[in-house]
Amino acid sequence: MSETQKRRVLVTGMSGLIGSALHQMLGERYTWVALNRRPMAGVETAQADIADLAAIRPAFDGVDTVVHLAANAQIQAPWAEILHANVIGTYNVFEAARQAGVRRVVFASSGATVSAIQKEEPYRALTEGRYSDVDESWPMLTERSMPRPAALYGVSKVWGEVLARHFVDTSPLSILCLRIGYVNREDRPVEPAHFANWCSRRDIVQAIGRAIEAPDDLRYDIFFVTSRNKWSYRDLQHTRQGLGYEPQDAAEDHRG
Repeated sequence: MSETQKRRVLVTGMSGLIGSALHQMLGERYTWVALNRRPMAGVETAQADIADLAAIRPAFDGVDTVVHLAANAQIQAPWAEILHANVIGTYNVFEAARQAGVRRVVFASSGATVSAIQKEEPYRALTEGRYSDVDESWPMLTERSMPRPAALYGVSKVWGEVLARHFVDTSPLSILCLRIGYVNREDRPVEPAHFANWCSRRDIVQAIGRAIEAPDDLRYDIFFVTSRNKWSYRDLQHTRQGLGYEPQDAAEDHRG
């Protein structure tokens, strides 16, 4: 495929863990543009704060797909920081995409939209590693389950999903929301909760790639994305059906 035929994909927060993995693993498949606070080696980079709509808007021209990863991901971040990056910043990314005629935004939502349910059984037992206290099967959460956000970070991601619904209903934009599990630098589970919620780098990259390439008539949806974890409570069947996602890794591969 020639350079002119490749999708032009803008990634916010490309220098982060997931953005770096996306660029490394999908490599030559797309023409990449980074919207980042610092330059990315070998990638066309627009340096701007996503909370400044006028500053970021030019970066969206000529873009087919936006992968919106930039956020304050600290679960206990103060409200002012959440407001700046996750509320104002997400609105600005969606609005800049709408103004520029972007085809699709892939929104990095989070399992934190539901993870406060871990205060209750059997989800608490699953994430504490008390597997003998759990029945053979347990109720799985789906994209239709009531949100149960953890901290203001989780609330901001629920808001982003609802904001995405509004943009899809009022413009030609498609927005697919990925509720991403725990992706870490070790690329392996390192505590009990990860055996329920962990997502490998290659699995999240696969899911994002499938969301980029999903049919144009898939305008809006919400998908959980974790690896194939035995003790997960987040249902992946909808993600398999909607995106063709098939996780390659499992937390149990790293036990012992």
